[in-house]
Amino acid sequence: MDRATLGILMMLVGIFLFMANDALGKFLVETYSVGQVLLLRSVAALIILLPLVWRVGFRSLVKVERPGQQILRTIFATAEVTAFYAALAYLPLAATLSYWLAAPIFVAALAPLLLGETVGLRRWTAILIGFGGVLIVLQPSAETFSGGAPIAIFGSLAFALMMLTTRSLRETPDSVLVFWQTVGALAAGIVLSLVAWTPLTVAGFLALSFLGVVALAAHLCVTRAFKLGDAATIAPLQYTMLPWATLFGFLFFDEFPKWTTLLGAFVIIGSGLFIFFRERQVAKREATIAETPLTPSG
Repeated sequence: MDRATLGILMMLVGIFLFMANDALGKFLVETYSVGQVLLLRSVAALIILLPLVWRVGFRSLVKVERPGQQILRTIFATAEVTAFYAALAYLPLAATLSYWLAAPIFVAALAPLLLGETVGLRRWTAILIGFGGVLIVLQPSAETFSGGAPIAIFGSLAFALMMLTTRSLRETPDSVLVFWQTVGALAAGIVLSLVAWTPLTVAGFLALSFLGVVALAAHLCVTRAFKLGDAATIAPLQYTMLPWATLFGFLFFDEFPKWTTLLGAFVIIGSGLFIFFRERQVAKREATIAETPLTPSG
């Protein structure tokens, strides 16, 4: 099997694991508090992650590039995962995921403000269309803003900010990034567990621990996929989340998304894909211009 095919396979497996993790997480937050989910999930993930950190050296956990950016990324990652599980307690799985699929649109909109990147008219148009898709899913009303939708929008924005800070941390090993975001989730889990705690059964303990193992495996699969394959091939596969979310929601929670949710999700996906391929096109053109030698005109 060649590297490109293996990369596609790893991405598809990673996305499936993420969706299995999300479905299990939704099932668990119906019984246990978000703090308990974060706490035991993080402990299990850290136990599995320690051998990987050992390989890169524990010193690399402390001597990191851009410590300020590392702290910000951990804060955003912690806010994102906390909001995700909190939103799952209120919203159907497919609807929750639709908000998270909007994160690349938030990234494109915030990049000019936070990173000084240039965004042209076509990408701004796609950004506005993508926000329109969010509004279709949201169906704004007084009732909407009293449920889980504001939590989901906040979480999606936190996810976008996490991705933006990750852009400037390219030299940091993946295991170090995952370690610190897991530690952040652990800290949030400890604090929130002090507020609400439901007595654990053995089955509940095992399920919450398994959640962390599945999430870590999903992260590692997706990270490896991007190292094996071209981003233009691998990145769009993230949108296979939607059919999995719809299927799992139907099978395990008797949920079927509203037609407005599906319509809005497809608008978001279309806008996200346009932004992604447009950014690659612009980056490729700029690289070609930079590599073109200047010739004397005289």
